This record gives sequence, structure tokens and C-alpha cells, in this order.
Amino acid sequence: MTDTATLIPKPPRKLFVKTYGCQMNVYDSARMADVLAPHGFGPTDTAEDADMVILNTCHIREKAAEKVFSELGRLRALKMKRGFLLAVAGCVAQADGEEVMRRAPYVDIVLGPQTYHRLPEMVAKAARGEGQVLDTALSPEPKFDFLPEPKAEGAAAFLSIQEGCDKFCTYCVVPYTRGAEYSRPQDKILAEAEALAGQGVVEITLLGQNVSAWEDQVGLRLAGLIRRLARIGGIERLRYTTSHPADLDMELVDLFGEEPKLMPYLHLPVQAGSDRVLTAMNRGHDREDYFALAERLRRARPGLALSSDFIVGFPGETDADFEETMDLVREVGFVQAYSFKYSARPGTPASSMPGQVAERIKEERLARLQALLSEQTRAFNASCVGTTMAVLFDRPGRHPGQVVGRSPFMQPVHVENGAEFLGRVMPVRITAVHPNSLAGEMAGP
Repeated sequence: MTDTATLIPKPPRKLFVKTYGCQMNVYDSARMADVLAPHGFGPTDTAEDADMVILNTCHIREKAAEKVFSELGRLRALKMKRGFLLAVAGCVAQADGEEVMRRAPYVDIVLGPQTYHRLPEMVAKAARGEGQVLDTALSPEPKFDFLPEPKAEGAAAFLSIQEGCDKFCTYCVVPYTRGAEYSRPQDKILAEAEALAGQGVVEITLLGQNVSAWEDQVGLRLAGLIRRLARIGGIERLRYTTSHPADLDMELVDLFGEEPKLMPYLHLPVQAGSDRVLTAMNRGHDREDYFALAERLRRARPGLALSSDFIVGFPGETDADFEETMDLVREVGFVQAYSFKYSARPGTPASSMPGQVAERIKEERLARLQALLSEQTRAFNASCVGTTMAVLFDRPGRHPGQVVGRSPFMQPVHVENGAEFLGRVMPVRITAVHPNSLAGEMAGP
């Protein structure tokens, strides 16, 4: 292996981060960049131009580790040519860190999602030629206490308020890769939100593996935190993800009807529509619980839209079980959803359950489910034509003068000749539906 100490250039250095998976990983990638910025690292868009490359990985889906090794293989020759530092971060690093080091000895740093506040120290060790650096400890000290103030990159920002999960769904690796549930103190969250608002952020999405379980040491729950965040000057829109149905209390449900800054859109994973499958998944709720929750949410905020997650082909799932999932989708109605074939994650209880479903059957069920979900998305988007929505314009479009924003329901909306509205929430009349977006025109000041 080439001595990395001879390869580290003098500052300024260029950092490329490739992010896989969830919004929490997107947030983590940004914070790793923040941690390294004082040490001379600035962003670049390609590995070919980088002095350090970080793969921030996800371990949720099947063959996640193999996809990482495939990318590492692609980067190997480039690393030898360019001489950059190469790091693997995130949940694959946490679950398979020693395997990464064994199979890819040219990787300089392997770090878990709870350790990136120590990344500068790891970089220094690698630069001194001390060999591969491995840090996947589930550290007892909150990493957030050691991070610099976040830097906003637009009008919308993520704010991590909770990590880890105590639910132990039988298919999921999150409790093993992210650790036990931890809620950040409200004063730290409010300070970070105020800092983001001071940088021009007008929409904040609160993040957590089980964000609805957030609770401060003084007993404040998520609804109370959102009320405090809504009072911060400059913050116009609030969202949170991802929630667990068992932790969505009535105060949080009612808040959708009480706080106009809380967007009328909620990602609420259900995973399956069969009580038998939900029990095998250890979800902690049944289908009737989910129906009742959806009804209460829409009663609190008429027009509220739901998105969800689905797994098809869970061990033991029968045709009848799957039809119950299809029935739940028809009954509830979703504007967006993420659906996957079940994939066994090593070390999880479901991976050794009897009744593993054949791949062909999983593919057939997934195709049917996705067709239904896509039909619902198209119908919802079509229903928006002629309505006026408040759109946050957060990026330029592909054409000169075009701007793109997000509706309250997370739909991309593009408007021509609106460059002066970047960073603002503006009323837009929806005029057309495209395959992946809505088109509109300004409806007034």
C-alpha cells in the first residue's frame, strides 16, 4: 500500500463525498464536510478532482456492502493515480468495517456514523502513515457536541434531532448500526435552527431514525419542540421524518391542525398491510391502528398527504397477506411511497425465519404494488392542476430564468422567469403535470 503520508497535498484540499441512502446520511455527509473545512478541505463534484474521497454508505438494502466494494474497486486505480485519501463511512462501515479493511487494504479510513466528529484526527493519523484507521465505536458522548456550526447551502436545510432506534423491527439493521435512541437537547436544536435561519434558511426538516420518539430530558415531546421552532424568526416551513406509527401521539397529530408552519405532508412507514406480517416484523401496531391514525391526521388537517414505506415478500408472506397490503394502499391513499422487495440483512431475526419467499414472487408482487402506488401519485398530481400552492424556490432550473421549488407536498414545481424568487416562498398556480414534476405560474406577490 502506498504511504499516504507522502500523498496528502498542502491545503487547500478538495473533498468529494458520495452519499448513499437516507436523508440522515445526506445530513451526515454535510456535517463531515463541515468538520473537515477548518482543516483546509473544500468541496468538489468529482472523485477525479479530489484530495480525499468519502463513501457515506447505507446498509438497508440487499447487497449494500457489495455495491460499496464495487465502487471501491472502481476508485482503486484512480486513488493510485491521484493519491487521494479514501474513507468509507456510514452504516456499511459500522456493520462490516473489518471486512472493508481486509478486502480493500487501500482504504485509509473506516468510520461509523457515530464517530465522524473525530474525522480530523483520523485524517491526521492516515497522513502520518500509521496504516489503516478504523473507528466504529458507538461512542457514549454525543457527537453533536463536537461539531461546528452547520453551513446552510440554500433556503432549505436538514436538522438532525434524534438518532438510533429501540424498535428492533425484525428486518432492520438500524439498531445495530446507529445504536440506541438518543434525543438531542432542545437548547442545542433551537440554537442550530436559529443559526440556520440567520443564514437564510426558511424551511427546516427535522431528522431522526425514529424522529417521533424525540423527547427532551425535561419531558418535552416533538410537538412542543416544533412549537418552539415555529417561533424562530425567518423559519416559514417545518417538516419531520421518519416517524413510527406507534410513537405518533395525539398532541403531534393535533399539531397539524394548529401550526400552519408544519407542512401538511407526513412520511409514515407502514411496511405491510397484513396483521400477521406486521406481527412477524415486530412493528408494534396493526392495520387498524394505521387506518385510525391516518383518519385522525386528516381530520386534524384536511388535505394532509401521506407517504410511506412498503416491504413485499417478507418471510411467510402469503398471497392473502399481500392482498391485504394492496387493500391498505387503496384504503389510505398515498401521494408518494418507497417500496422494496424484502432482502435479508445479516444478523437480523428475519434473515433466519422460515418461509423465505421466492424471488420471482417478490418481483411480481412489487410490480403490482408499484403500479398501484404510481397510479395514486399520478392522480394526486393531476388533482393539483388549477390549484394555488405555496412553493419554496430553492434552486435554478435547467433553462435560463427557470426556477424549481417544492410544494407543501414535496412535489418539484418549476416556473419560468422567476429567478428573483429564489429562496422565497411564493404562491404558484399549477398549470400542468409532467412525469416527475409540476409546472406553474406566479399567482401574485
